[in-house]
Amino acid sequence: MPPQPPPAALTKPHKPYFYYGRRKPTQNRPTVQGGLFSNRQSVNPQKLRHRDGPDSANQPFDLQKWDPDERINQRISSAKDPSEKLFSLAKNLSPIARYIVDAFRKHKQWSPPLIEELNRLRRVTPTLVAEVLKFPDVDPKLSSKFFHWAGKQKGYRHDFGCYNAFAYFLNRANHFRAADQVPELMHAQGKPPTEKQFEILIRMHADASRGLRVHYVYEKMKKFGVKPRVFLYNRIIDALVKTNHLDLAMSVYDDFKNNGLIEENVTFMILIKGLCKSGRMDEVFDLLNKMRKNLCKPDVFAYTAMIKVLVSEGNLDGCLKIWKEMKIDGVDPDVMAYSTLVMALCKGNRVEKGYELFKEMKERKCLIDRAIYGFLIEAYVADGRIGSACDLLKDLIDSGYRADLAIYNSLIEGLCNAKLVDRAYKLFQITIQEDLLPDFCTVNPILVVYAESKRMKDFCKLLEQMEKLKFSVSDDLLKFFSSMVEKEGRVMVALEVFEHLKANKYLSVPIYNILMEALLKNGEKNNALSLFQELNDLDLVPDSSTYSNAILCYVEVGEVEKACTCYNKLQEMSSEPSIAAYQSLVKALFGIGEIDAAMMLMRDCLANVTSGPLEFKYTLTIIHVCKLNDAKKVIEVINEMVEQGCTPDEAIYSGIIYGMCEHGTIEEGRKVFLNMRDCKYISEADVIVYDEMLIDHMKKKTADLVLSGLKFFGLESKLKAKGCRILTG
Repeated sequence: MPPQPPPAALTKPHKPYFYYGRRKPTQNRPTVQGGLFSNRQSVNPQKLRHRDGPDSANQPFDLQKWDPDERINQRISSAKDPSEKLFSLAKNLSPIARYIVDAFRKHKQWSPPLIEELNRLRRVTPTLVAEVLKFPDVDPKLSSKFFHWAGKQKGYRHDFGCYNAFAYFLNRANHFRAADQVPELMHAQGKPPTEKQFEILIRMHADASRGLRVHYVYEKMKKFGVKPRVFLYNRIIDALVKTNHLDLAMSVYDDFKNNGLIEENVTFMILIKGLCKSGRMDEVFDLLNKMRKNLCKPDVFAYTAMIKVLVSEGNLDGCLKIWKEMKIDGVDPDVMAYSTLVMALCKGNRVEKGYELFKEMKERKCLIDRAIYGFLIEAYVADGRIGSACDLLKDLIDSGYRADLAIYNSLIEGLCNAKLVDRAYKLFQITIQEDLLPDFCTVNPILVVYAESKRMKDFCKLLEQMEKLKFSVSDDLLKFFSSMVEKEGRVMVALEVFEHLKANKYLSVPIYNILMEALLKNGEKNNALSLFQELNDLDLVPDSSTYSNAILCYVEVGEVEKACTCYNKLQEMSSEPSIAAYQSLVKALFGIGEIDAAMMLMRDCLANVTSGPLEFKYTLTIIHVCKLNDAKKVIEVINEMVEQGCTPDEAIYSGIIYGMCEHGTIEEGRKVFLNMRDCKYISEADVIVYDEMLIDHMKKKTADLVLSGLKFFGLESKLKAKGCRILTG
C-alpha cells in the first residue's frame, strides 16, 4: 500500500529564512555564493558577467583599441538595471540589512506593506540600523522613516553609532540643516551629545565650505556645555578662515584663550595666514611675538606659507616685511621661499629687489631653477633693459641650463622693441637649431619690425622660412594683421604690407575683412570700399563679415541702395549680417523715409540673432502698445527703456511712426513726440521732422488702402482709363 500524505494541518507553513555562509549548488539553486536572498526574487548572474566575451581576458592589450571611457560606459549601462545596481552595492551588507534594503527597493515608499515586512524581524539592533543608514542607494525619506520606526520598537534605544550614521546620512542627502538638529534629537531621547557628534557636523560643514554653519554648530556646542579640544578649535578656526569669516574666527580664538587652552603651532599659523590674506599685518606681527614667547617660533615652512598667501593677494610690501622677520628669527630661507618671493617681485615690477635675492641665492650656492631665470628675463624685458636680460641668458647657459622657448620669445620681443631686429632674427635661428619648435609668438615681433621698417624682402623670406618649418602661414597672417590693426597708427602700415603680399598670392577673405573693418574704424571708408570691389573682381567669394562691413561702409557714404543690395546677397547666401550692420541699415532706411523696410529688418534681426539689440525689442513693444492709441502708455515704455540704459534712436522713432499709422492716429503720434521733447529726448527740430514723416507715412498707408480697395472691387482699370495714377512706396 503506497504511503499516505501527511494531513494538511501537520504541514509546516513556509517562513522566510536566510542562508549564512556557502551552500552546495543544485539544479534548482545554481548560485553557489552571493545573491540577494534565497526565497526572494534573485538577480540573474548572467547579466553581471563581462560583456566583452569569454576570450577577452586572454587577448593581448592593444593600445590602439583602448577606450578610456569603457569603465564609465559600463557603469552607465549597469545603472540601467536597478536589481544589478542593488546587488553590486548590497553584497557587503549583512543578510538582515540586505532584507531591509531590498524591501525599500520593492515598495519605494513608506507604506503598510513595507511596515509589515519590517515587522517580520524579531528584533532590530543599533548596529543593524547604522548599517542600513550607511547604505548609499536608498531614498532619504525611507531611511529617515526607518530610523524613527526603529526608535519606537520595544526594548530598543539608539546608540551613538546610530546617531552618527543618521547625521552622515542626512548630510549625504544634502539635508545638512536637519543634520544640525541631531544633537537636539539626542538630548530629547535621553542621550546627551558629546564632542564627537559636534565634531562630525563641523567636519561635514568644513569639507563643504559652509563656514557660517560651522559657527552655528560651535554656538550650539556652547549651549550644550561641550568644550572643544584644541584640535577641534583648530578645525573650527580653519574653516572660518578659509570661508573668509576672519572676524568670527578671531572671536572663536578669544573663546579659546578664555577657556585656558594653550595654542599650538597650527593654531597660530591658521590665524596668521588668515590675517595675511586680509592684509592685517600688525596683528600678524603680534601673533608672531606670541609664538616666540610660547617657544614655538615659526620655521622656514611657516614663513614660506605666509609669503605664498601674501603673494596670492599681491601684497609685496607685506612679503618683504615677513622676509625681514624671518631674518630676525635667524631662519635661513630655502629654495622654495626664494623662488616664491623672486617670482612675485618680478611680476610686481620690482625686478631690482628680485635680482638682489637672486644674487643672494648664488652666494649661498642654492639650486636656482630655470623658472627663476625666466621670470627675471621677462621682467627685465618689460622694463626695457634688454642688455641685463641677455646677460641673464648667458648666465643661464653657463649654469648648464637650456633656455626654453618662452625665454627666447621674451628676448626676441625685447630686441624687436629696441629695434635690434637682426639680433632677434639670430635668436630665432637658434631656436630652430635647438629644435624648440618656434611658434607665431616667436616670429610676430620680427614681422612687425620688418613691416614698420618696410623691409618687405626680409618679410617675405621669413614667410617662406615659416612655410618650410610647417607653420600655418595663412592663420599666422590673420593673427599678424589682427595685431597690427589693433595698435594705433598701424592700419596704413598693414595696408602697405598687404599690397606687397598680393604679388606672392597670400590672399584670403578673412584678411580682407580685417582690413576693411580697421579702415572703417579709422574713417577710411573709401579705401574699405575699394578693397570690397577688389575682392569682388578676384576669384574669392565674400562671406557674411565682408558684406556686413560693406553695408556699414555704404551707409557711411550715403549709398543706401548698394547697402540694401549687399543685404539681399546675404539673404541669397542664407547668411545674416552683423548686429552693427542691422542697426546701421535701419538708421539709413529711416533717414530716407522707408519705415516699412526698417521694420522688416528689425523683425528679421530679432528672428535670426540670438541676442538682438535692446532698442529693437522695445520697438516691437511700442508697436504693440500703439494699439491702445494712448500716448502716455508709449511714453511709459520709452521711460522704462531709458532706465535700462538704452536711449531712443531711429529704431524707436520708426516704431512710433509705424505703430501710430498702423493702429493709432496722427494726433496721438504727435503727442508722443511732444512728450519726448518735454523729456529732452529729442529737440524741437526733430519734432518737426518726425511730424512730417508721420504725415507722409500715413499718406502712404492711405494710398495703399485705396489701391487695395480698387483692386478688390475691380475698379483699377476704370481709374487708369481716366488717366489717374496712384503712387506706391
